[in-house]
Order: sequence, then C-alpha cells, then structure tokens
Amino acid sequence: QGQLVESGGGLVQPGGSLRLSCAASGSIFSINRMGWYRQAPGKERELVAVVYTTGGATNYADSVKGRFTISRDNAKNTVYLQMNSLKPEDTAVYYCYVRTIATMTSLIEHYWGKGTLVTVSS
Repeated sequence: QGQLVESGGGLVQPGGSLRLSCAASGSIFSINRMGWYRQAPGKERELVAVVYTTGGATNYADSVKGRFTISRDNAKNTVYLQMNSLKPEDTAVYYCYVRTIATMTSLIEHYWGKGTLVTVSS
C-alpha cells in the first residue's frame, strides 16, 4: 500500500517562509502529477499548486502566484512547496496529493497525505 509522508509545517510570522516536503513511498508508481491542496477552517479544500512529472509544467492558485513555488524530484518521488511572504490567510492544513496512471491499463489512482498544519500568525 502506498503512502504519502508530509513534513515542514509549523508556526511562522507573517512575511516568513516555510518549505513543505512530501515523499511518496510503497506501491506508488507511474506518478502523473504531484501537488498540494489546503483547507482552512470552515472552508473547502482548494488546490494550491500542482506539478506534472513529465515536462515539469506547473499550475498555481491565483492567491499564491509569485509567493509559492512547487518543485519535484522524480528520482525520490518527492514534491516540495516553498512558501514565501506568508500571510495569515495562508493558514490551513496542507495536503499532499499524487495522481498515478497505470502504464498498461491507464487506471487512474489518487493518493492523499494526512496533512500538515501551517499557521501564519504574529
């Protein structure tokens, strides 16, 4: 059974930076995309950023463009989220997400991490 292990959350002051990491392990193969979602209290889960493992294209939520950077290490099956100029409204639980597409069957599977809390507060 595959799993995603996140790290790097915590408490940071407004304007500060944090780096989240997520490593995919176990039976996770043929990764198509890796990304981060977040869910703030009382709000729905939303996409923050995604990176495609082939070609490296990225997409960002408008609210984080220019402040957050997503990157991946395909050899390590790891995705990172560098968060700069953090704002109180970035406070949320951040979830790692991986989508795989089986080479032979094209079966799509989705994996989620357990989440890591990011709190931006003075």
